[in-house]
Amino acid sequence: MTAYVDWFNKSATHGETPLPALTRAGIGHIYFERIHPFEDGNGRLGRAIAEKSLAQNIGQPSLIALAFTIERARKDYYSQLEKNQRTLDITEWLIYFARTILEAQQNTLKRVAFYLAKAQFYDQFRGQFNERQAKAIAGMFREGPSGFRGGLSAENYISITQTSRATATRDLHDLVEKGALVRTGERRHTRYYLSVAATMHDQSERSSS
Repeated sequence: MTAYVDWFNKSATHGETPLPALTRAGIGHIYFERIHPFEDGNGRLGRAIAEKSLAQNIGQPSLIALAFTIERARKDYYSQLEKNQRTLDITEWLIYFARTILEAQQNTLKRVAFYLAKAQFYDQFRGQFNERQAKAIAGMFREGPSGFRGGLSAENYISITQTSRATATRDLHDLVEKGALVRTGERRHTRYYLSVAATMHDQSERSSS
């Protein structure tokens, strides 16, 4: 660890042998995982070191959802980690890690936009929901930008609010009429999405096409 800390300090922006931000963060992470100095928590600490490295190089907190991004594709992360821990040539790892950092930046931007949209949503619909509707809406927001996987169904609503199907149908129809939810599909395939999530999804689809 002494040699590692010495390398980390020397490779900083104002160190003796400075490295580019993504290169230093990627090397710092995989080398720390190779050393594996603790019984538990090495992964979390390794990611924290990568974020610290990026922050030092850019001169401000990186504020990227690195842990969230890795967790979403953890099999790929562990596969890359295992493959590149056995070789001195870590080019493939650095390419993977750089792509992960860029994806983490995009995820952060999406989450920031989502929370801003959430605040605007509640401001727009303040006082317009009954207790059941408010509980279901809060549950949908807790799922984050992706919302309920496959959308909110009437069955989901009934389960969350512990209400009857007739009441659930009225509540959901009212939320659609107000513009709080967007409805897709018909009959048993009917699903509901937060209006802000649907808008963000459409914008994402347009930007990626």
